Amino acid sequence: QVQLVESGGGLVQAGGSLRLSCAASGSINSINAMGWYRQAPGKPRELVATTTFGSTNYADSVKGRFTISRDNAKNTVYLQMNSLRPEDTAVYYCYCLARIRGDLYPRNYWGQGTQVTVSS
Repeated sequence: QVQLVESGGGLVQAGGSLRLSCAASGSINSINAMGWYRQAPGKPRELVATTTFGSTNYADSVKGRFTISRDNAKNTVYLQMNSLRPEDTAVYYCYCLARIRGDLYPRNYWGQGTQVTVSS
């Protein structure tokens, strides 16, 4: 199994910044992709940003404000969030697409989520 531990959420005023971190651990053979999703109350979970083999992908709503990065040596992914808006308020979930030892194929794994609240 893969365990994902997130940190860095909290309460911030509009226009402020937060940095989320997510560290993956376990019997990991390889990680194909890591990224972040978010879910606001009453809304479906949506992609925020992903990184895979050096390429990155962002939701249109966060382009130019959020930056995803990854430390392969530490199996850790970061999300730098700048110019935060009240509509960014959500629970942010880390995920990774990883293959553990003994498995033939990679699987999706999810963190427990971290709350980000942006006040106006």
